[in-house]
Amino acid sequence: MIFATLNNFSKKITCLPCIFTVTIQILLYNRTLINIEVSKLTLIPVILCGGAGTRLWPLSREHFPKQLLSLVDDLSLLQNTARRLQNYAGAEPPVLVCNENHRFLVAEQLREVSVAADTIILEPVGRNTAPAVALAALQAENKDKESIIVVLCSDHVIPDQAAFESALGLAVDLASEDKLVTFGITPTSPETGYGYIKAGKKIRGGMHVDEFVEKPDSATAEQYLASGNYYWNSGMFVFKASLYLAELKRQRPDIEASVRQAFAAMKTDADFSRPDAEVFSSCPADSIDYAVMEGTESAAMVPLDAGWSDIGSWDMLWQISDKDDDQNTLVGDVLIDGVKSSYIRAEHRLVSVIGLDNVVVVETADAVMIASKSHSQNVKNIVSRLKSCEREERITHRKVHRPWGYYESLDAGPRFQVKRICVKPGASLSLQKHHHRAEHWTVVTGTAQVTRNDEVFQLSENESTYIPLGAIHRLENPGKIPLEIIEVQSGHYLGEDDIIRFDDHYGR
Repeated sequence: MIFATLNNFSKKITCLPCIFTVTIQILLYNRTLINIEVSKLTLIPVILCGGAGTRLWPLSREHFPKQLLSLVDDLSLLQNTARRLQNYAGAEPPVLVCNENHRFLVAEQLREVSVAADTIILEPVGRNTAPAVALAALQAENKDKESIIVVLCSDHVIPDQAAFESALGLAVDLASEDKLVTFGITPTSPETGYGYIKAGKKIRGGMHVDEFVEKPDSATAEQYLASGNYYWNSGMFVFKASLYLAELKRQRPDIEASVRQAFAAMKTDADFSRPDAEVFSSCPADSIDYAVMEGTESAAMVPLDAGWSDIGSWDMLWQISDKDDDQNTLVGDVLIDGVKSSYIRAEHRLVSVIGLDNVVVVETADAVMIASKSHSQNVKNIVSRLKSCEREERITHRKVHRPWGYYESLDAGPRFQVKRICVKPGASLSLQKHHHRAEHWTVVTGTAQVTRNDEVFQLSENESTYIPLGAIHRLENPGKIPLEIIEVQSGHYLGEDDIIRFDDHYGR
């Protein structure tokens, strides 16, 4: 309980960054008590889930990017990010902004760690971070006009949670005073892969921002590190939703107007919110840095020293990973001899490396990448070549996730393809048919409920059935354990686009 006599009660009462409701009891001269309630500060995490993570190919693919991967522990980068403010006092459920193609993967990963999102906003196309954050800011304004949003990237690693929360408290305090706050990472080396922030004069809990600077060359990065006045640009922000939108309208009215129009026509179903696709697709693309932060007079920075990394390359992943006595990080079935300072990852097969230092070796079911650690960022050049050749290895793995489970390609040849299909308990594929292929299903584990035209029947382990070309069919798992089947497809065209859906529980 807090007491004050009225004639001495001249200080501004705040509870920032406590983020909870406080009742102030004021004792009047006549000994009467009156209650004044200081309202709760609404703090809304915003998690940006876009990006393809091309520098971590072949593990990261367009349809399963790095934020969905488990790279540093048993949880994915997205799951760790979603839990970052889960126990922070007063934090609301997060708003996520992600690619339409990743919606079910994102929702499932949140469910696995018991994080209930306020909503998942689906971008029909990527337009960089300024429009994405504007969508989330409008969503936050609907909840509370004075809400403060904490913009987090879904692919960052922050090992020191206590240090992060301490810096966040300072950032929230500054944001409540109408500052647009970013986190500056205390640099540990002259990195050339990051943009930098030049710190200005100190303010309570942080510093003014004098300048945002682009990724430097090696000599300039050395100078930045030596000066002590420069920090890595983290890409994380804290500000009032209303202030961000006002600054965006002042500096980039074209972006603000497009996003606001797309948001006004947004439709919501289940866990997902969809802004108007046509309007949002016409919105100019720009980053928060260029669109708002570099042109505002209200930019502030809070230093963050919490072991942060954005895992922008295989070399960076090696730097933050556990290592053996020879400074090697070995993941999976790996045998080495005479190897030092290397990152070697085997996903499906035994990988052996002999007599090499400072290399990255990554094996997946359909690709192997070998690189010098110092050139590991150039993986993006290989991805560009895969794109120009229209190779599927850029887009998907052999194991493809779906809202009902996954399928994995086992073998393929002229006029045939073999898949392993796993259906989660209670889930089902769409009611569908194919114009160009027939299918033969054999149950390996679990119980399958099969719809084939007018028939509905069940199959147990070691039982099979045939789905003729053109038959309307559906596969369901009515049991309590995963259903696994082997599917053999035959026909002159076996592409995934040969699916005519009649009914689908997932709205595809």
